[in-house]
Amino acid sequence: MTSDADDALSWDGDEDRPEAVDRTPSEPSAARSELPEGWTAVGKDSDTVRPAANESAAADAPQPLSTPMLLSVGIIGGVYLLYTVGWIIGGLTLQGSALFLVPAIMYQAAVWAAVLAPALWFLAVWLLTRRAASWVRVAGLIAGAALLVPWPFVMTGAFGA
Repeated sequence: MTSDADDALSWDGDEDRPEAVDRTPSEPSAARSELPEGWTAVGKDSDTVRPAANESAAADAPQPLSTPMLLSVGIIGGVYLLYTVGWIIGGLTLQGSALFLVPAIMYQAAVWAAVLAPALWFLAVWLLTRRAASWVRVAGLIAGAALLVPWPFVMTGAFGA
C-alpha cells in the first residue's frame, strides 16, 4: 500500500528509469583543474587544466561583517538618521532668527548641507574603509557621530527657546 506522501515524492515515469547510473565525471574535478603557480600540466586533458587564481585577489576582497560589527554599524547608522532629523528640525526652528544675519539662499544652502552631512559621512566612511580593519571603520563612524551633532536641535529643542 502506498501513501499519499510516497505519491508526492515521485514523478510519472520514475519506474522506467534504470537503477544503475554512471556517475563518472566527464570533466576533471575542480580540485584537479587548478595548478599552483609555476606548475605546468602535462599529459592527457592537460589543456583543460588552468593555473590557480591569484590568491592575493581573494585576500583583497572585502570580508563579510561579523555580528558585533553589523550591530555597531546599524546602531551608529540609526544615530546618523536621528542626526539628519535633528538638523531638519533645528534648521527649520532657527530659520526666522537666522534670516536677520544671512541671506535666505545662503541659509537654505547651509541647512541642506547640514541635513546631508550625516548621510554623506556614513557613505564616505563605508566606502573608504572597505578593505581596512573593522576598528578603523568604527573609529570613523564614531568620529562623525561626535562631529555632526545637530547643535541647533540640542540647544533649542524641538520647539525653540
